Amino acid sequence: MGRPAIAREGWPFIAGFLGVAVGINYLMGFWWASPFWLVVLLAVQFFRDPERQIPQQDQAVVAPAHGRVVAIEQAYDPYLERDAIRISIFMNIFSVHSNRAPVEGVVRGRWHQPGKFFNASLDKASENNERNAIWINTGDGHDVVSVQIAGLIARRILCYVKEGQPISRGQRYGFIRFGSRLDVYLPLKSRIEARLGRWVDSGSDIIGYLPVVV
Repeated sequence: MGRPAIAREGWPFIAGFLGVAVGINYLMGFWWASPFWLVVLLAVQFFRDPERQIPQQDQAVVAPAHGRVVAIEQAYDPYLERDAIRISIFMNIFSVHSNRAPVEGVVRGRWHQPGKFFNASLDKASENNERNAIWINTGDGHDVVSVQIAGLIARRILCYVKEGQPISRGQRYGFIRFGSRLDVYLPLKSRIEARLGRWVDSGSDIIGYLPVVV
């Protein structure tokens, strides 16, 4: 059997909203309960978690988040203290909020930093907002950092991988509630396929290729 189409992080919320809607519907009728049924539908939409077809091309880097590409730039990677290419993806409330590993490898480091909750579409969110970063070292020695960043409404970053753990490209590794951002730091010589302003699907859209090791 496949994985459920609703993320497990959403089950308590959906069950709670559903219970309230059913109770009001039973006691007062459908019209009084209709706003609560709408909340149930919105919760199901927010916590949906569809299966993804993971690309198998060599050196491919897949989008770790479902959303709009808001930045592609050379930037300083504060986690590995290097110059890198940063691709930033903004997730709004209509995005799929499960986060997926951009590459295959081993998790060599993980950092959680408390912070503020600016609008995640702003550049200052990368430096000031609460965030959780993982460092993945690939089988051929490339280093990729994926950073979950809380947004204006997001108040919970979930990450399920630990240092030393193997991770597969496209593997579901975390979740952020209610609008947020993902930054990916790639080696400078990576070939970028993402385009500014375009929407990408987490786990299935290729946003770049790591340099070929010769």
